[in-house]
Amino acid sequence: MRTIKDIIIEGRHNKPIVTDVFYEETSQPKKVIIFCHGYKGFKDWGAWNLMAEVFAKANFFFIKFNFSHNGGTAEDSIDFPDLEAFGNNNYTKELDDLESVLDWISNNSDYKHEVDIHDISTIGHSRGGGIVLLKATEDSRVKKVVSLAGVSDYESRFPKESNFQEWAKKGVFYVKNGRTKQEMPHFYQFYTDFDKNKKRLNIENATRNLEIPQLIIHGNKDTTVLIKEAESLHKWNFKSVFKVIENADHVFNVSHPWKEEVLSKELQRATNICVDFCS
Repeated sequence: MRTIKDIIIEGRHNKPIVTDVFYEETSQPKKVIIFCHGYKGFKDWGAWNLMAEVFAKANFFFIKFNFSHNGGTAEDSIDFPDLEAFGNNNYTKELDDLESVLDWISNNSDYKHEVDIHDISTIGHSRGGGIVLLKATEDSRVKKVVSLAGVSDYESRFPKESNFQEWAKKGVFYVKNGRTKQEMPHFYQFYTDFDKNKKRLNIENATRNLEIPQLIIHGNKDTTVLIKEAESLHKWNFKSVFKVIENADHVFNVSHPWKEEVLSKELQRATNICVDFCS
């Protein structure tokens, strides 16, 4: 298996999109998977590398990347050394980053014998699940879309009432990262960008307007993004495939760092379903 880590893609927002590819080198065109991480996530979190290997062994060309403003850097793509960038992230930047990755693989001569650029699927975890759904309605290069413990709405996740007013006044609010203990900033631009692009960022509308196959996977023990959000996605697109993973939490029972050599049985089950759907 060929694994190439930390490739730098130049996006639109003056920060690198740090990218990995996994594939079997056969000089035969392969279906492409592009994976998008979620909030406070990164491409090397937990067992994502093991998941990538499963796809590569199933004869996919698998791409995963860090959003340009996820808080990582080209030198340190794990965790969040650049909190200023994290605070300046927003949904439209993430949509732009995904488009940059689509452009990159569509025009990359290094892999022209390994990829079928006419068969690209996107998979998004959590917040990334919303990003892939939105982009799927904008970009005809995406042929199938998968939300993995994906969100159904962005607006409801902003601070409420008095906290919102304090955010507007101070220009920043902080969320503590329970694992790294960092105070993660969210600058007020996050909301103003959303408000300016509210129609574009409506996941319900995107889901209702999907014209490609959609897979929804959710754990029934997810306390971070409740399964009712997956049920809403399925209701909005009755043609979608909806699979519930029994006893799975928001990250399908893996953690970071993941020191096991195999996936959790829940993430293995979810990955197998994805492989079958995208084949």
